[in-house]
Amino acid sequence: MCGTRPGNQIPHRARRPVRNDKNIIRDVVTMKAMILAAGLGTRLRPLTNDRPKALVEVGGRTLLEITLARLSDFGVREVILNVHHFADMVVDYLRKNNNYGMRIEISREEELLDTGGGLKKAGWFFLEDSAGRDEPFILHNVDVISTIDLHRMAQFHREHKALATLAVQERTTSRYLLFDDLLELCGRRSGHDGVPELVRNCQHVEALAFAGVHVISPRIFDRMTEDGIFSIIPTYLRLAGQGETIACFRADEYDWHDLGRPENIAKAENELRSQLFSKD
Repeated sequence: MCGTRPGNQIPHRARRPVRNDKNIIRDVVTMKAMILAAGLGTRLRPLTNDRPKALVEVGGRTLLEITLARLSDFGVREVILNVHHFADMVVDYLRKNNNYGMRIEISREEELLDTGGGLKKAGWFFLEDSAGRDEPFILHNVDVISTIDLHRMAQFHREHKALATLAVQERTTSRYLLFDDLLELCGRRSGHDGVPELVRNCQHVEALAFAGVHVISPRIFDRMTEDGIFSIIPTYLRLAGQGETIACFRADEYDWHDLGRPENIAKAENELRSQLFSKD
């Protein structure tokens, strides 16, 4: 069964004290991150008729602000953001807010590149510093808000020497990822009754739902043979089949919302008012 394990102190380039979502001061490794925000936001219409999904508001705060605040809470100070739909609105918004005190780079996509293509295009951001090429980074959907402990997830990633680690939960979804007893990706399945698509031999598999948060090692860019427009999930499956460790981090204990649909906004706003996702 997928889960987390206690382990050794994680290696690091630089550490700084930051405040996590439970207001506890921690010494957290400095990491970079990418926010996936280039999508058209079709599921959020009509809210995205005049703005990108990154600027849809929940409880008076944009999805982008909430995501940046969460990353900042865990020591992230450098972020790259892919944009396409109403791209200039995002750029102007960040400028007006002084990039929320962070270094933020923009990766413009003239055509939507999907998750894998978008990440590959932004790869330079994670490879620019030779001293940091071994440091994992966070890949985070802009329309997901959660209380997932990113420090704990990064530690888990390092302990398992994974190429990528995916936050997962036991919940109903239309597309499941399949993991074995060693916590490693071995396939996928559509719905409850779909035929499992296995990329390697597994004696026992557990079907789990992906939560839209990844921790990835930069060496993945040397292994991404796909070009142009492509999803990152088939890349993970290919790499798992070739023997790479694509691990799972169980996030069942954390609050999590997919805000890709208007009907989910009201529920999240109620939780924002209860300060589950507050600035403090």
